[in-house]
Amino acid sequence: MSSTNLTLIRKGTIITHDKTIHNMDILIENEKIIDVDTNIDIDQCDVIEAEGLYVIPGLIDMHCELCEPGYDYRESFETGGQAAIAGGFTALTCNPMTNPIIDNKTVVEYVVNKGHNVSPVAIYPYGALTKGNQGEDMTEIGGMQLRGIVAVSDGDISIQDSKTLKRVLQYASMFELPIILHCEDHSLSKGYGVNDGYIATQLGLEGSMAASESLMVAKYIAIAEELRIRIHLAHISTKESVELIRAAKRRGVRMTSETSPQYFSLTEDTIDGYNTFAKVNPPLRKEDDMKAIIKGLQDGTIDVISSDHQPHNIDSKAIEFSLASNGMSALETALSVSYTYLVKSGYLTMEQLVDKMSHKPSHILSLNKSFFGVGHLADLAIFDPESDYVVDARNFKSKAKHSPYHGMTLKGLMKYTFVEGKKYTLNI
Repeated sequence: MSSTNLTLIRKGTIITHDKTIHNMDILIENEKIIDVDTNIDIDQCDVIEAEGLYVIPGLIDMHCELCEPGYDYRESFETGGQAAIAGGFTALTCNPMTNPIIDNKTVVEYVVNKGHNVSPVAIYPYGALTKGNQGEDMTEIGGMQLRGIVAVSDGDISIQDSKTLKRVLQYASMFELPIILHCEDHSLSKGYGVNDGYIATQLGLEGSMAASESLMVAKYIAIAEELRIRIHLAHISTKESVELIRAAKRRGVRMTSETSPQYFSLTEDTIDGYNTFAKVNPPLRKEDDMKAIIKGLQDGTIDVISSDHQPHNIDSKAIEFSLASNGMSALETALSVSYTYLVKSGYLTMEQLVDKMSHKPSHILSLNKSFFGVGHLADLAIFDPESDYVVDARNFKSKAKHSPYHGMTLKGLMKYTFVEGKKYTLNI
């Protein structure tokens, strides 16, 4: 056997969505895994001593803004890819909220081609449901599908008119692509980025009602149930939404849902003092909502954990709260926050976490990734489950060098990420 481009990962703990195997060796040649066994003996190869480390399939992010084309001053395919690697992600999706909007085959081709050429990780674009994300005229989904979209979505904008929503969902369901929906009644929220509650009142801020989300969740479920189509609901944040989704799934509604780390690790208290780094949409909610999100993750009501990476430059955050942009830099902290607040806290097993951050996203998007074994691409993340580290957003690979987790101590220090066999060394 040739020793060219061989890497041996020695004595790691392999964790997939359905099993954990201790003290296992993994041999990688070029872009693929060629052997998984105990005590693999081979000369002249790159060796990673992984005893005590977790080796997991590369993470797949279902909700991410990469900002190209048009807003690459906020993030680019290259910097977003570097941030992904730092967080253990090997594949990213791309929300269509770009300039121009990803609402036609020409823009899809641009995203696919440039993403392939400059990003160190795989980029999978979402195509817009409506032209310009305006919630009115339908896009030509078929043409975009042929060019490489993996789902349809209007990003973080909800179609408000129910008749238009029904028509769009009926049309989109013909293409057997995931339909990813943001849950927000704009008349009750207007993207304020703060929950309508005690903290908002105390700070003199106008807040977004929890009902803004749950009303749209109920509407989506009712239409999907009657039309018998499949939907996926993004970044769920409220107790009421979790209860609606749980009941719908029990009735057999064809749906999946996701949340993001901030909704099971932070509450509205984080914005106290007008902390714009914690201004996100949907906003951080109450402790009861956080507990409900965790329960929804435990019982399978919520299928996926996405990063909800919405990068903005520091200037758009270092201003008056009401004017500051919604969003946070999340790719580099998503796994460690999830591991710290869910696994180390005893709410989920590592297998469940891998399922929600790798296996389920791959399955929902039909990416044929997140497989771990001989012959599969070596898309892997290796991290130390016991290493503490202090988040320093100033050192992020992302252009958005800010985070509500800045200064916090988290567990789960990323050591290596492999993308199609290419090794990236991180914190050694």
